[in-house]
Amino acid sequence: MNMFEVKEGMIQATDGFERLVHWTLAISCIVLFITGLGMMFHSLNFIGDFLGGLKGLKYVHNLVGLVFGFSLIFAISMWWKEAGTPDMPTDWEWIKCAGGYLWHVDNPPEVGKYNPGQKMFFLAVACCGTLMVVTGLLMMFQPAFLSMDVLRWMYPLHALGFVTLFAFFFVHVYLGTIGNPGSFQAMYNGWVTRGWARTQHPKWLKEIEEHGTIKIYGEKKKKESPGH
Repeated sequence: MNMFEVKEGMIQATDGFERLVHWTLAISCIVLFITGLGMMFHSLNFIGDFLGGLKGLKYVHNLVGLVFGFSLIFAISMWWKEAGTPDMPTDWEWIKCAGGYLWHVDNPPEVGKYNPGQKMFFLAVACCGTLMVVTGLLMMFQPAFLSMDVLRWMYPLHALGFVTLFAFFFVHVYLGTIGNPGSFQAMYNGWVTRGWARTQHPKWLKEIEEHGTIKIYGEKKKKESPGH
C-alpha cells in the first residue's frame, strides 16, 4: 500500500501553490549549499568541474540565489501570519516540554497549524534567508556607495547566514520525515489524516472545523453524486 496515497476523509493541509513555493525554496537552498561549499573551500572546488569551472559555479550560485530570493518573498508573505507570530503562553509551554519530541509528555499543549519548533525554523529561514539574499546581492553588484570595508563584512555575514540555515535545515528534514511520521505527506501531496492532525495540530483542526474551512478529500464528490 502506498503510504502517500490520498484517501477519502483526509484533510487538506497545503494547497498546490504552497507546495510549489516550499519545494522551490528547498531545492534552491540545497543547490546554494552545494555551490556555496564549492566556492568556499578549496578542497571542494571540484564541484565546479561539473559546471565548467569556478566561473560556472559562481554563475549557477548567483542565478539560483535569485530564484531563492523570489521564493523567499512568497514564503514570508504566505506564512508570516501563522508561522511568524508567537501564540503565548501556549508556545512557551510547548517549548518547555519540547512538544513531547524529546521525552514523553502526557498532554502537550495544543498548537495551531505550526508548532513553535516549526515557527522557529520559519523565522530562521526568513531572517537568515533575507540576510543571505541582501549580502549576496551586495557582493554580486558591489554598489559604489558602499566602501570596501563595508563590503568585506558581507562575506562573513553571508557565511553566518549559511551556517545557521544549514543547521536548521537538517533538523527540519529530520523532523519532517523520520522524527514525525505523516508530516512529509503534507508537503508531498497536501493531505494528512485526521488522526495525525488531531495528534500534532489539534488547535488547528478545531479552528478549521469551527470556521467551516476544512477541506476533506472525497466530500465534495459525494455531495455532487446523484442519490446523495
